[in-house]
Amino acid sequence: MSAQALATATPLAAARLVLGAVLVAGDVRVRIVEVEAYGGDRAGPWPDPAAHSYPGPTLRNAVMFGPAGMLYVYLSHGLHHCMNVTCAPDGTAGAVLVRAGEVVSGEDVAWARRGPVRGRHHLARGPGNLGKTLGITLGDNGTDLFGPASSITLEPGPAVPFVSGPRVGISRAADRPWRLWDPTSPAVSAYRRSPRAPSIPSAG
Repeated sequence: MSAQALATATPLAAARLVLGAVLVAGDVRVRIVEVEAYGGDRAGPWPDPAAHSYPGPTLRNAVMFGPAGMLYVYLSHGLHHCMNVTCAPDGTAGAVLVRAGEVVSGEDVAWARRGPVRGRHHLARGPGNLGKTLGITLGDNGTDLFGPASSITLEPGPAVPFVSGPRVGISRAADRPWRLWDPTSPAVSAYRRSPRAPSIPSAG
């Protein structure tokens, strides 16, 4: 995987590339075991009402429209720093939300950041916990994940078998099966459908 590969990938294809890769921030390394693909604005090739980029470019989402292989960080519920890897050609929005991972080194630092949790597989389970484990802040927004001098990098990993299903907790495009995860990993987060999402029509 490379920035060039992400630049030519659809969001779903990019999600397959990011799954199994390793995020590195300082002494902490996390193998990614769960991701969600997100498309872009109404005028783009993958309109996605659930994406931050759907209304078009803004100051907040500008990184999503920039080059592929960048880190897009946003604050969720005023508490959690969540991370996305941008994809698609420059000027076209697309991203992969990193939802969960397994800490493969730097576990002592991860425990110090997270405090008491039920077990090591919960350290980076869920996008907010993952951001905290890696020490991510809004100041990391726009980091080039493939830059030689970057403080946060993304290293390719071997392809892993995956399962796909609906994305978690979103109220629009709620049933699009753009969440991918490693079914062998205990660090994968639980699926929760948003109560604000439209009901699925009954068959028959």
